[in-house]
This record gives sequence, C-alpha cells and structure tokens, in this order.
Amino acid sequence: MSRTQFEHSEAYAPHEAYAPHQAYEAYEYLAPYDVHSAPTLPYGETYRPALPRQGAPQPPTVRAPGDGRAGRRRRAQYAGRADASLRRLLPRALVVAFLAGGTTAFVAKDKAVELTVDGAPRTLHTFADDVSELLVEEGVEVGAHDVIVPAPGTPLTSGEDVAVRYGRPVLLTLDGHRRQVWTTAETVDGALRQLGVRTQGAHLSTEGSRRIGREGLALVVRTERVVTVMADGRARTVRTNAATVREAVEEAGITLHGEDTTSVPATGFPRDGQTVTVLRITGSQEVREDPIPFDVRRTEDASLYRGTEVVRQAGQPGLRRTTYALRSVNGVREKPRRLRTEVVREPSPQLVRVGTRPRPTSVEGADHLNWQGLAACESGGRPDAVDPSGTYGGLYQFDTRTWHDLGGEGRPQDASATEQTYRAKKLYVRSGPDAWPHCGARLRG
Repeated sequence: MSRTQFEHSEAYAPHEAYAPHQAYEAYEYLAPYDVHSAPTLPYGETYRPALPRQGAPQPPTVRAPGDGRAGRRRRAQYAGRADASLRRLLPRALVVAFLAGGTTAFVAKDKAVELTVDGAPRTLHTFADDVSELLVEEGVEVGAHDVIVPAPGTPLTSGEDVAVRYGRPVLLTLDGHRRQVWTTAETVDGALRQLGVRTQGAHLSTEGSRRIGREGLALVVRTERVVTVMADGRARTVRTNAATVREAVEEAGITLHGEDTTSVPATGFPRDGQTVTVLRITGSQEVREDPIPFDVRRTEDASLYRGTEVVRQAGQPGLRRTTYALRSVNGVREKPRRLRTEVVREPSPQLVRVGTRPRPTSVEGADHLNWQGLAACESGGRPDAVDPSGTYGGLYQFDTRTWHDLGGEGRPQDASATEQTYRAKKLYVRSGPDAWPHCGARLRG
C-alpha cells in the first residue's frame, strides 16, 4: 500500500487517533519511543499482555505487610487505575506502529530510475510497477516502430535505466529500388549502418551527419559498383556510383557521338558486374523513286470493226518516292529501314475504244495474194513491229498517215493482225504492189 493509499484508508484517521495531550498521557506509562524504529504489526493482530503459560511453575506468593482485606482493596483500586491507563494508551501505540510500517512501505515502493527518450536522459522517482506504467505516468506515447528497452511490461527496480527510441520513416532509394523503411537512428549514417547499407564509395543525396527528424526524410543511395565497358575493340573496367549507364560510360573515358548508343538503355541503372557494349553507328538516307502502274479502261465502240482497239488516251504511270535510312553498326551495314513514302504523281488511266462492228471478210481483187509472205518480209510476221525510226509499224509497216487514210485509227501496230491485213488489202487495191517497194513481189510468190 502506498502512502497516499494508506492516508485515505480507514486505518489512517489522525483526527481521531492522535492528540498531543493523549500522547503525553501515554508516555507517562512508557519509556521514550522512536516511531521510525517501531515494528510493523501484522494486520488484525492486537496487543495482549504476557501471561504465564498453563502448567508453568508459579512464583511463591509473598504477602506484604497489611495484606489483609484493606490491602486487597487498595491493590484492586490501583490495578483498576492502571488498567484504565493501559486501555487509553493501547490504541495510540497501535496507530504509531502502523504509521511507522506504512512509512517503510512507502519508501520501499519509491524507485529512482533514469528515463532516456530519444537521446534526452532524465532521472526521476516513480511508484510505477513496470515499464509500461512508467511510460504512461510520464506521458510518453510510443508506436509500432518505436523501440523500448527494457521491453514494455518489464518490472521496474530502483536504479533501472529505461530508454525509448522513436522510429523514423525513411523513403530509401537504394541502387534504383525505392522502398519505405523505419529506423531508430538519429542520423543518416546511423540509419544506413542500422540497415546494413555499405557506404564506402557510395553516393548519398544528403550528408551522412544530417539528423533525421521524427517526420523522416527521403534518401537516395547509390553504392559503388564494378562495370565493364566494351568500346572500339577495348574493354575498360571502372568502379562507379553513377546513376545511369551513360554516366558510367563517360567515367570510363568513352564519348558517344551522333547516333552512337549502348547495348542496354543509356538511361538505365548500371548494375554491379554488368558489361555494357558501345555501338558506334553511322547513318545516312537514300531516296528511291518507283513508277505506279496505270489502269486500262476499255469502252465499246460500234464504229470500229470487231477486233479493233483504238487508244483514245495513252496511260501515264505515276511516281512513288520512298526514303530509307541506311545504318552501319560497328562497321556492319544493316537492312535499310523505310522512313516514309509519298506519291509524287498520281497515274493517269489509259482509255481504249474496242470495236464491235462486224469486219468484212474480204477485199475484192486482193484476197488471193500471199499476205503472209509480205508480212514475213516487212516485219518478220510481228503485228506490233516498229521500224528503228519509229515511222512505220505493224505487219505491213504502215506509216500513220496512210493508216488513217485507209480508215484505221490510232497506230497500226496497236491494231489486230486481221485489221492490219484488211487495211493492207485496201492499199493494194488502191496502189498495187508498189506500196511495198522492197517486198511487194512476195504477194505473188
């Protein structure tokens, strides 16, 4: 029972149990009494005078002078007064003894402890029974990430050291990987030691001596790594804490020019033991132009003999322009890569008239001649033959003017073999074999 609890209990009633004149009256019958050395009586025990045990030898009875009826009366009166004084003294002595015992218990429950909260120590006295009660008593709030030594619930003893270290959130980006961690360290260096992060040769986004507040901080750490760079036929190994592959390549003394790149993304994070190959790239562009074929559109024409086709509008091919990227990597040329395509000119369709009129089967006076022999002599028997000058064409080497005079349309070499023979027969009727000075004689052979 603490002193405060004792003072509010029923056993402690100083306004009823103690008064100066009563204490003085009690001390008339007792020797001088030290309250701090008084024994503590067990609860419920009362005072009893010492009496001889039953069966013990009794001292002899000695009668004093005047030991008669009057003497017995005087002794009885004296004994009565003594018993009354003793009854008045006994409750006061019990209270004094109880107070002395309560003081001893009060002193026993008081403990001197040292409480260190986040590095700030202070010595205090407490009646708390364990660490948890002490923290509640001192208003120290702790969370899931805080560390308490000894553990909460541990019984307290005088001279105990109790330490509370608050957890601090750290947003740690370690070698490109981000995660949320908690630490009870008060500085960046301490936190990294606590997390087991190697800092020798590492890059820190802030000073290692910087203190970490309870609100925490964001920390970027790039440890030292070994990276091998292959470039221009040589291998270079560097120890680096670079943030990107490009930085590691530059630290190896290699410069990227133009379209040069690396075997892994240049913006990526270089890993320990990684090998990076530099790709020397030379490039150019090539433009190619390709024709676009035109369409042929045919229209029936009853004014033309069947089998006759006349080109009303010659077709015009279009033009397509394509641009390609040419690239060589470390001296090896790659397949061209198409960049873009554009149509420079649209094609124009070819318009053709197709005859549907029945053709006469013969020309009087010319059907019996050797037209096959004449064609073989003039054109080698090829309906589309054209002489080197471009003036004469077809089986019988008509010039364009004569062909039109005979009723033909377009170019003779574009007409069918039947129509060409028919026009040749008409020419024979009009001009005879002299129309073909070199081969006309073949008509009769």
